[in-house]
Amino acid sequence: MLVLVGVLLVIIGFAIRLNPLIVVTVAGIVTALLGGMNPLQILDAFGTGFSSSRSVTIFVAVLPLVGIIEYFGLQEKAKLLIAKLARLTAGRVLLGYMVIRQVTAAVGLNSIGGHPQTVRPLVYPMAEGAALRRYGHVPEAVKEKIKAQSAAVDNIGLFFGEDVFVAVGSILLITTFVDTTYHLHLEPLQLAIWAIPTAIAALLIHGFRLLRFDKALDRDYAKATVETVGAEN
Repeated sequence: MLVLVGVLLVIIGFAIRLNPLIVVTVAGIVTALLGGMNPLQILDAFGTGFSSSRSVTIFVAVLPLVGIIEYFGLQEKAKLLIAKLARLTAGRVLLGYMVIRQVTAAVGLNSIGGHPQTVRPLVYPMAEGAALRRYGHVPEAVKEKIKAQSAAVDNIGLFFGEDVFVAVGSILLITTFVDTTYHLHLEPLQLAIWAIPTAIAALLIHGFRLLRFDKALDRDYAKATVETVGAEN
């Protein structure tokens, strides 16, 4: 049970808002030491994990491209496009992206979305553009909430959508773990089918929250406006 101390460290680190990379690294090292691994084995485990997951560093190639596109006005064009669509609100824009993100993840197209390549240059500016069309001016506090919801939508859509795809790493990890630990045979297709109700529930629940998000923005905008007027007086 001592190895579970690493989980406790992760919880505490996230609760006090330390750097996630440092928290996870320290928790991994502590867990490995409590599990009886020596420093060389720990270093080998980190190296093996990195070399088998080199795709996570693809953002290094994506970020310069995103920067160039933004330099030539991608965010401004996205805001102008959404501002012309009267029925779209910030919540509806994010709900539409969540549907797209979850459906594409369910068929294995995880790289279509993502924070650096889609949320930062497109999704957030579109949601902000919808808010600008509705309010005329978006206070900084409201912008931060839109940013947070934009990032959350991508995370939730990917997390609950990817398990529907039979060849995703998490499905293969579960089947291998159950087979080697409990000697039970699970087909990846079985897990993928059972993931469908969870994905649908996540879409409905968070979709409802996104529709309510517009009402929350109304309240935040009214509050920020009152505070601004009070400060000016």
